[in-house]
Amino acid sequence: MYKFIMCIMCIHLYVLCLHTPFSVFQLFINNQWQDAVSGKTFPTINPATGEVICQVSEADQTDVDKAVKAARDAFKLGSPWRRMDASHRGLLLNRLADAIERDSAYLAELETLDNGKPYAVAYMVDLPNVVKCLRYYAGWADKWEGKTIPIDGDFFCYTRHEPVGVCGQIIPWNFPLLMQAWKLGPALATGNTVVMKVAEQTPLTALYVASLIKEVGFPEGVVNILAGMGPTAGAAIAKHMDVDKVAFTGSTEVGHLIQQASGSSNLKKVTLELGGKSPNIIMSDADMADAVEQAHFALFFNQGQCCCAGSRTYVQADVYDEFVERSVERANRRVVGNPFDLKTEQGPQVDQEQFNKILGYISSGKREGAKLMCGGGVAADRGYFIQPTVFGDVQDNMTIAREEIFGPVMQILKFKTIEEVVERANDTKYGLAAAVFTKDIDKANYVSNALRAGTVWINCYDVFGAQAPFGGYKASGNGRELGEYGLENYTEVKTVRNTHTHSNRRIP
Repeated sequence: MYKFIMCIMCIHLYVLCLHTPFSVFQLFINNQWQDAVSGKTFPTINPATGEVICQVSEADQTDVDKAVKAARDAFKLGSPWRRMDASHRGLLLNRLADAIERDSAYLAELETLDNGKPYAVAYMVDLPNVVKCLRYYAGWADKWEGKTIPIDGDFFCYTRHEPVGVCGQIIPWNFPLLMQAWKLGPALATGNTVVMKVAEQTPLTALYVASLIKEVGFPEGVVNILAGMGPTAGAAIAKHMDVDKVAFTGSTEVGHLIQQASGSSNLKKVTLELGGKSPNIIMSDADMADAVEQAHFALFFNQGQCCCAGSRTYVQADVYDEFVERSVERANRRVVGNPFDLKTEQGPQVDQEQFNKILGYISSGKREGAKLMCGGGVAADRGYFIQPTVFGDVQDNMTIAREEIFGPVMQILKFKTIEEVVERANDTKYGLAAAVFTKDIDKANYVSNALRAGTVWINCYDVFGAQAPFGGYKASGNGRELGEYGLENYTEVKTVRNTHTHSNRRIP
């Protein structure tokens, strides 16, 4: 089955190259496919096998300069994009959503090939949410309104919501298509132009979407998509003097570098969606079967490669042993294997570096005294597969309880009282997400209000909607993505005051 799928994918890549010359491999600048100026390429790897899928052009400072110039030209007053009706911007976003929906089976295959996530997840979760996000922001394009303000005196005062300008966007490898949509939707709905740097581990689907952007009619230079490395292409965007705003999703460490680059260049606006070490609190009165399944999903979904993963599972003492036993049994039933097999729940980690990092954290957990309940090793003789792993008897000061593992490693901690668990849950530099499982609404409200996190789920986990904002407290970032709040990051508010010079009468 896997060889058959690989054969089909090779045919698809070949056909794509025939119809859009080298579109998978080249950079997308000014609606044209271009080699990197340096001529350099890099391989993108199939994480299920460790084999090279294809070569991709590697952008650097010179290519970023070209892309920014294209975006700056597209943003000039009088350009087709600036003169376009807001409703037509919405129409283009809807057309892009339609094209992605039309090609969703192929895009899901490409995402699975390049990222390793199960095809069933890519097709049933990622792609529908990409389409919903773009359609949601298409609806906002002609509805992001200013206000009239009754200031003192004979003045007419109003605000305009205007686009920021050229937006640099740097997206991660764990949800390549979805993160691309989260960034493009609000930026384009509000009339900005974009230079996007996609993750070097997973460039293929973003580049395919570039071909759809051109197909549906976006003007030249409005969207430019580059594949390249963070220290070169990513850093060039972050410090570029003609980039007006940067949006980044990724690690907190790189978030610091982007913030510093803004401060040392042109003080460009920065929004950051960074790491997390999210607490998932299981009260003793929770529905045990549901809590076990939800906590399993909270940690292991997407191979554990979620910034908001419920990676500190706090369980109340009187149900702790039962919860651990059930969680181990569920982890042992988790199906790991070929991501194109529809029965597979867990594919490979994204690359060798991530694979090694996770195994290092597992060794750390064992060394520091956590109890390895299941897993802990490699799950296949090739590719980057890791066994679903559960640690019990985890203490707050252990490395696996403090640092973001970003892999299929569950840590279960014991607590006694609500006040205790709230204090421990908040004792982290992160504040991206959290959850509480309880049948008591008073407990749910108390805990959700007390937790310092941008999102709190009650008796559920990883429930997202394009309408609801997402982002973090503390070192988990600043600004919000999605929802109406997501538009604010891509607009400037201009106040206009007009004096009534033709009359000395005050309007009542």
